[in-house]
Amino acid sequence: MIRVFIADDHPLTRKGIKQTLDDARDILVCGEAGSGREVMKAVMQIDFDVLVLDVVMPYGGGFEVLDQLKSYSLDFYTIVLSMYPEEQYALRALKAGASGYLTKDKVPEELIVAIRKVVTGGKFITSSLAERLAFEISGEKSEDPHEILSNREFQVMYLIASGRTLTEIANELSLSIKTISTYRTRILKKLGLRNTTEIIRYAFKNKIVE
Repeated sequence: MIRVFIADDHPLTRKGIKQTLDDARDILVCGEAGSGREVMKAVMQIDFDVLVLDVVMPYGGGFEVLDQLKSYSLDFYTIVLSMYPEEQYALRALKAGASGYLTKDKVPEELIVAIRKVVTGGKFITSSLAERLAFEISGEKSEDPHEILSNREFQVMYLIASGRTLTEIANELSLSIKTISTYRTRILKKLGLRNTTEIIRYAFKNKIVE
């Protein structure tokens, strides 16, 4: 039996994922969490095989959790489940330690497949991501300027380009407006941009948002 722990800050989303997994006879949902803090607490108390992890959660989103998990010797696999586009986020998730990346619009079609794949020690990636990885490994793909952004900086850039205000981003990420403003300043400096308009233009040009 594959034991799965679900981490997502939306109760209805967790319920939907659980209902999907309940249809699989070889999968058992053994726990749920609505924040990064709850995930880290559960890691110390509950045995499971796969963590299905959302990117955006209060008190530590998916990338923050992945970063913290590196300090532990834990015997489970992580699938990042997100609303963010695979093209821009999947590689970051894999590099951060995830075994798979799945966008929420692909649930329930591929989640069970992904869980069964990662517990065998494999990586769950789509064919388009596999092709991109092949280009990176062969050295045929040059690094985009935004690759130097941290995961949090990249996330803030994505949300800015998606039309969110700094206040909305702060609320969504459970951070202060001052912190979000600091991330915005770092983004501008690292990418050589001057203002929010140029961030949005850059994001569309590089297909970070469409």
